[in-house]
Amino acid sequence: MAISLNTRLTELLGCRHPIIQTAMGWVADPKLVAATGNAGGFGFLAGATIEPQHMEAAILETRRLTDQPFGVNFHMYQANAGEIVDLVLRHKVRAVSYSRSPGKQMISRLKDAGVVCIPTVGALKHAQKAVEMGADAVTVQGGEGGGHTGSVPTLMLLDQVVNAVSVPVVAAGGFKDGKGLVSALAYGAEGIAMGTRFLMCADSPVPQATLARYLAVKDPAAIIISRAIDGMPQRMIRNELLNQLENSGGLKRLLLALQSGLAYRRHTGMSLTQLLTSALKMRGAGELTAAQSIMAANAPMVIQKAMVDGQPAAGVLPAGQIAASIDSLPSCAQLIEQIVRDAEARLGELCCRVS
Repeated sequence: MAISLNTRLTELLGCRHPIIQTAMGWVADPKLVAATGNAGGFGFLAGATIEPQHMEAAILETRRLTDQPFGVNFHMYQANAGEIVDLVLRHKVRAVSYSRSPGKQMISRLKDAGVVCIPTVGALKHAQKAVEMGADAVTVQGGEGGGHTGSVPTLMLLDQVVNAVSVPVVAAGGFKDGKGLVSALAYGAEGIAMGTRFLMCADSPVPQATLARYLAVKDPAAIIISRAIDGMPQRMIRNELLNQLENSGGLKRLLLALQSGLAYRRHTGMSLTQLLTSALKMRGAGELTAAQSIMAANAPMVIQKAMVDGQPAAGVLPAGQIAASIDSLPSCAQLIEQIVRDAEARLGELCCRVS
């Protein structure tokens, strides 16, 4: 019996397999995105930690490395969000992903140009709102997922959203293999999105010293949710920096936030006004402290310490709980081939079991 993994997601994105590589800051570079696309998945370049001119270079480099479609990720609160959108349109990028809606006007501009819009959400109401604003699909990330995350377990959230929206739904948070893909499909998802699993692969640009810290984690309880970085729940591996932040007073956190902010300003060329404006946008309804607001806008520089500089003790280590069960670093081609092969085999077994 022939098994097909073609779904509405593969049709929408133009990829062979319903497997998305998420846009991790400092990690989702042209090499990783191209390797994902060449293996039949769909990758997103990280556009939230890069200057527009460097973003354009990344798009062109990805195009040099693959003839497969790919996407770009950005955030509404970026000072250069409009410039990122301009680049997406100019270079006819297939899709965009975002964690906070860029607004109806920006979505309309993207959709009018044929760009697929796929926001990532962590709550049912956010999924419904995203679809109302024009999302072509939604990625739902459960509490098991890495980085900024919600509190609802993945499968529970997935079940809620699949029953509430008509667009394709992608499951994220806790996936690494073919069994996970089959379980997501069984719940009604059209595919899976993985961050940690792609971070922990041979095509990842993450330095060996940092990857070693990820591989050393064997207890899911060591991958905690903390608000110490920016006031919002964020899942990461407990390390020296996180312990320092959680045990520090407000003044020390503010000083660290200011250092991070100044570094981010130098990296991006942002003006002080743009920096503060970005922080204020992230402050939202006023629930965050001054230090948290600045860190929210400039957390990429803290992540950079681990993901670029290879200093896992001095940076943030975003990770899904699934990291505790990963013990190998395959290439993207090996990883995606194994996921597809295992998913097809598992589906075949299930068909035989119930026939």
